[in-house]
Amino acid sequence: MKPINVLVCVAPGSEEMETVTAIDVMKRAGFCVTVASADPEGSLTLTCSRGVQLVCDAPLASVADQPFDCVILPGGIDGAQCLGDSAIVTEIIKQQQSDHAWVAAICAAPALVLQRHQLYPTSHISCHPSVSEQIPEQWRSRRRVMTDYDHKLITSQGPGSALEFAIEIVHVLAGKALAWQVAEPMVPLPNLQYEKKFAE
Repeated sequence: MKPINVLVCVAPGSEEMETVTAIDVMKRAGFCVTVASADPEGSLTLTCSRGVQLVCDAPLASVADQPFDCVILPGGIDGAQCLGDSAIVTEIIKQQQSDHAWVAAICAAPALVLQRHQLYPTSHISCHPSVSEQIPEQWRSRRRVMTDYDHKLITSQGPGSALEFAIEIVHVLAGKALAWQVAEPMVPLPNLQYEKKFAE
């Protein structure tokens, strides 16, 4: 089985729970994870929305031409705004679409990156309630995690849904068995019914 490669795009002001949860769960799944800085100044050490500092692996520009099975965009208003301002981020997403590869965005990122640039104009999108009005009503989802298989897009609402979001990424990239293998020892909420969903 070939390695699964995932890119996590991080910016100043990215929401740390969403960012770290995605990185952690991807690593638990055994994926090859690249954490890339979209900081306009090129800094690899970034301060997140609540003051937590994260150290990235590389500047985004240095990995932009590499193929990835999934590109993950954390939220946080300032972080998502920065990602939305980045022409490199936009081009990476367009390349994912061209390659029929997955994109996953959470919290403010679906609105401030994807909707802002009309990257998925006919996809059902979930996002944080504070920015949901930016998604056209006919495409606005209120699901905690929304998976659009036709467009290979996963979107989610915020820090409280970050674990569900990350587990869903594992599910779509590697299947039910690995999703359950990762989820079970993390003791997810019983009402998510992961045992029924993944372990059957």
